[in-house]
Parts: sequence; C-alpha cells; structure tokens
Amino acid sequence: MRIRSITLRTTRTTVTFAHPFTLRGLGETLPPGSYTVETDEERVDSLSFAVYRRVQTLFRYRASGAAAGLEAMLAIDPANLAAALLRDAQAPDSQSPIED
Repeated sequence: MRIRSITLRTTRTTVTFAHPFTLRGLGETLPPGSYTVETDEERVDSLSFAVYRRVQTLFRYRASGAAAGLEAMLAIDPANLAAALLRDAQAPDSQSPIED
C-alpha cells in the first residue's frame, strides 16, 4: 500500500476596495478598506515538475450584527472577487454599495 502525501501551500494577498461592496454568498455590505485573501493550493505529484491546483480561496473580513468585531471567513470563487474588484475600480465616487 502506497501512502500519498499531500503538499499544501497557502498564499496570502491583500485586496483593497474604495467603495462599499458585497460578494456572492455574503449577506452583508462591507465597508471600503483592505481585506486578506488566502488561497490554498495542493501540489500535483503526477508530473515531473511542480504544479499546484487551487483547493479553496478564503476571504477574511470583520463580521457585523451579532458577531460584530469578530473575524470571519467566506469561501469564495476567485472570479467573483475579481469581478467585484473591477466593479469597484470602475465605480463613480458615491456611497452606494457595489453589488455582486
């Protein structure tokens, strides 16, 4: 029996929103600011060179409501995050939230 080891790596990046925004799966509007995004990737060992595939992407934010002030994480689709950042960059300077 061969035991397969799994090699994971986590990449942390910071994204910044200039306007209030929402993300798919998030039931609240978040304020402008900087947020941490963590991407977990698993090494694919079947090739002769190092290749990783994304396992999950997590968006970290401060919760509101009953959990106000606590850090929360939301598993997101990176394409939805990229779309929200694009909408934020193209938005006029107003206080209305950028909807996903």
